[in-house]
Amino acid sequence: MAAVLGNHDQESTLSREGVMKHIVSMKNTLSQLNPPEAHVIDGFGNYNLEVHGVEGSRLANKSVLNLYFLDSGDYSTVPSIPGYGWIKPSQQLWFERTSSKLQRAYANKPEPQKGPAPGLTYFHIPLPEFASFDTSNFTGVKQEGISSASVNSGFFTTMVAAGDVKAVFTGWMVQEARMVVAFEKTEKGSWETVKSIKTWKRLDDEHLTAIDGQAELECLKLFEHI
Repeated sequence: MAAVLGNHDQESTLSREGVMKHIVSMKNTLSQLNPPEAHVIDGFGNYNLEVHGVEGSRLANKSVLNLYFLDSGDYSTVPSIPGYGWIKPSQQLWFERTSSKLQRAYANKPEPQKGPAPGLTYFHIPLPEFASFDTSNFTGVKQEGISSASVNSGFFTTMVAAGDVKAVFTGWMVQEARMVVAFEKTEKGSWETVKSIKTWKRLDDEHLTAIDGQAELECLKLFEHI
């Protein structure tokens, strides 16, 4: 399990830090409180996970898929700025450095690769740019408006400039989507990079019933056409 905080998580008996520490302490969690190399960073639950190649393959020691998790905050702490929180410069600096480090490792020996490994980014509050998407450039059904911060901190541009992020997953749904990343094996026995992402929702019932399954092929193209 890997988790990020939403904007309501501090509204009970635990602080945001306390909630994230509890998640980190849970069995089978992959969540982290914050990156150890970042001495100063805003929020809690900023971390990355590396998915290495299949054991025994030539990419077994390289991260072929990079997952970035960030705390988008809850509400603005600036009195003159109303509304929701946003991803701060300290978080963006950490993201840029981490992406650059992973891309260098992917391109270096042994088994140097051309181009960056694909990256997926997760945080709760949608970016202001999400409001510009319409039926011509997104897949799915839009049943409610986009609730974003009134401040555009530039993180969309930061991700595009990094060059490895292929899709972004945000919250703001009571029933969160879950996802599986598909790898395909070639005739020669090697493993190719991500070609598709499947998402679905699970009901809170006895069988954790999966509903609304969808192949998100277009989301991998989102950052390739900007």
